[in-house]
Amino acid sequence: MKQTTKMSRAVNQLEHMYNSINEDFFNGELPQVIITVQSKPGTYGHSSRAKVWKRKEDNLYEINIAAEVLSLPIEETVDTITHECIHLSCRLKGIQETSNNGYYHNKVFKRLAEEHGLTCVYTGSRYGWNTTPSDNLIAYAIEKGWNEIQISRNTIQSIRIGAIDGSSSSVREPGVRTSSTRKLICTGCKQTVRATKKVNILCGNCMLPMIEV
Repeated sequence: MKQTTKMSRAVNQLEHMYNSINEDFFNGELPQVIITVQSKPGTYGHSSRAKVWKRKEDNLYEINIAAEVLSLPIEETVDTITHECIHLSCRLKGIQETSNNGYYHNKVFKRLAEEHGLTCVYTGSRYGWNTTPSDNLIAYAIEKGWNEIQISRNTIQSIRIGAIDGSSSSVREPGVRTSSTRKLICTGCKQTVRATKKVNILCGNCMLPMIEV
């Protein structure tokens, strides 16, 4: 799998991912947004509650991916963007999917998230329902051929959940995973790929075996 190591290309890829997820999972009903990468220790991302970006012709919502987690496996970013798209969709339709200032994700959020291909796990009475990458989401990322983003901000943190003023947080506890994704690397050129099951494959560049890491 190819890698993205420049911020400009990373943001461009995030915009492309949002557009694809909008078309494939939301029938293209979501509006254009501004995708940002900002330092937000304690969260994976957020979507703004209001149209916080001003342009000459209109105002736009924001979806942010936390700079500290940008280089997590690509399926985590797909999950985060889709998670925030759920919030945006609810916002547009006047659906109450969270409470406690955006901390607690209720059963309405769980139902809508699962309807859009996400896997939910209950994380307790403070944060409610969390999303985690499913095998279907991993397969979707692989099918799209999206690059692994290999750039992130090196901030010491514990990746916990926290509400952000003017936004709703992406609620995903660390270590909560239900997928069986595997990462393989070529023993020669170090190219990587992902698979949803155990496989034996050769690198197309080097014709050397790829090993699971």
